[in-house]
Formats: sequence, structure tokens, C-alpha cells
Amino acid sequence: MALTDKEINQIREELQTCKKPLIFFHDDADGLCSFLLLYRYIKEGKGIIVKTTPDVDEKFIKKVEEYQPDKIFIVDLAIVQQEFIDKIKPKIIWIDHHKPLKRENVLYFNPRKHDKEDNTPVSSLCYQVVQQDMWIAAAGAIADWHWPYFIEEFRKEYPDLLPESIDNPEDALFETKLGKLIDIISFSLKGTTQDALKYAKIFTRIKTPYEILDQETPKGKYIYKNFEKIDKEYQNMLKKALKVKPRGKILLFEYQSGKMSFTKDIANELLHRNPDKLTIIAREKDGEMKMSIRSKNIIIPPILEKALKETEGYGGGHEHACGANVKKQDFERFLDIFKKNL
Repeated sequence: MALTDKEINQIREELQTCKKPLIFFHDDADGLCSFLLLYRYIKEGKGIIVKTTPDVDEKFIKKVEEYQPDKIFIVDLAIVQQEFIDKIKPKIIWIDHHKPLKRENVLYFNPRKHDKEDNTPVSSLCYQVVQQDMWIAAAGAIADWHWPYFIEEFRKEYPDLLPESIDNPEDALFETKLGKLIDIISFSLKGTTQDALKYAKIFTRIKTPYEILDQETPKGKYIYKNFEKIDKEYQNMLKKALKVKPRGKILLFEYQSGKMSFTKDIANELLHRNPDKLTIIAREKDGEMKMSIRSKNIIIPPILEKALKETEGYGGGHEHACGANVKKQDFERFLDIFKKNL
């Protein structure tokens, strides 16, 4: 279990004594599922999606002042700036699984503080606390390529979503109805922040995954229709990506910015199809190359750190999945450093 009993009880008590929470969450499936688990447990509050970089800083202070929460929960976000913490009054409860950071005056829960190899997704951590909405927790965990501790219990309850033949998160993500549900959740975050929050609010009222997958209710149909529209764009982009040939150990796909970013989604799918390659999906926007980097066997962060020291940009993430942004003029240099260090 990633959280200790003491930590679970601490978080649960903070939730149960909260009347008007503000919940910050990352704009991916694990982040949205983490938000949903907490919100549906409290049945109160407001969500704020943190897009672009997973960083809560001073620009969010105004939103805190506008909403006047009694507590702030932050889930699946790698960075919370000390300046933000120091300038707001409500108590902060931060639940994360990225590289641990030292911060003062915040309740910080991260399994990697106890075990640096423990990369349990935040949706699984939140499920330990709330013990409800297992289908949401399973979607968030599998979306992060993690096989959660409760997966066999989930399989018994939803055998059609996760057949007995599936025994790893990658196959679950790409070969099951649970994987399709994850795509629907992930695609609901595409587009504008306003649209993403609208769909997040609808998800708070969904009772079962079949409302969406089988379009059993008007709310489920509405979410599914949005998925179908976005999936058409994604499939067109994926077709282009699948035509790209590897450059040695690297599989690189570049595309121009559009209304929506598919870098994470394409990176995961290309890695699934090319497990022996380092996959880099790069989206050009505003003079920058915004990347998702994936590998099954290569530890990415040490190479990424070297590349960022010699280029203008930023990035980080997990051992086998990172994000990075560099200036367009530095992109070839960035790639050269990766090639030399593989």
C-alpha cells in the first residue's frame, strides 16, 4: 500500500472536515480521476485544471481569493511553489507521486518520500482514502501505466471492461473497454480549459462507466459524442505518426500546433507499437517544441537533465515518461544530446 494507515486517516479527516474545498489537478486522466475521487467523496467544491506545466504558482492566488475555500487540495501536480503556499491562508493538502520536493506549511503526501521507487499514481492514492468509485480509480491508474492493488477486485465487478486474459496495464490501455473509457476521460480534457471543466463537472454526476460506454443516459451520451468528435482528429494525427520511420533508437514525430494537443496520447500509442524505441512526440507552438518522451527500458530523466543544461527549456517527469519544452532553435541540439546518451 503506497500510503500508510496514518496518512490515509490524515487525508480522510481533512476531507471530512472540509466544507468548501478548492481542488487543483493536472490535465491528464490520472489528474482528472484524482479530482473526481475527492470531489465525489466530499460532494462539494470547485476544480481548477493546471495546464501547460504541472506547477502551482503565484498566478493562481487570485483564483483562491475569488473562491474563498476553507481548504485547498492539490493532486498529481509535480510542483507547488513556496511563494504560493506563503501567500494564501487556507490549509493545503498536496497529494503527489513525482520527485519529492521540500516545502514548508503544507501537508504533503508522496509515497516516494518513503520509497523512491514507489510511483503509485495519485488516483490510486486517493482511492486508498475514499474507498469508492473503483472504476474511476482503475481508469486513472491504468492511464498512468500502473497495475493497481485493487485491480482483481475491479475485474470481478467489471469483467467485460477487463477480461481475464489481460495481465498488464499496457494491454489494458490499448486492448480493452477500460482502455476506451480512459480515452474518453483523457479526450474530455482537450480543447479549452472552460470546456474541460464543463466535462469534468458532468463526470462528477456519472454513476457508472456504462452511462458513458453504452450511452445509457443523456449525460453519458453527451460525453461520448464529444469523444467521437475528438477521436476523429486523433485518428487522423495517429495515421501520420505511424508513417514515421525511426532514426536509430529514436522514433520522432513532429507536428504543428492545432486547437488540441495529442502529444501524450500519440507517445503512448507509438511506444506500445514500438517498445524497443525511445519515442519523442514534439508539437511546435509559439516558437517552442512541446514534447512527450516515452521509453520502456531507458531511464529518461538523467538524459533529459543533460539535454536541458545545454538548451533553453524545462521538463521532467517519471523514469519512463517525461514532458519537456525547448525553444525551436535548440531542438536539434536537444535531440543530438539524447542520441549521444542512449
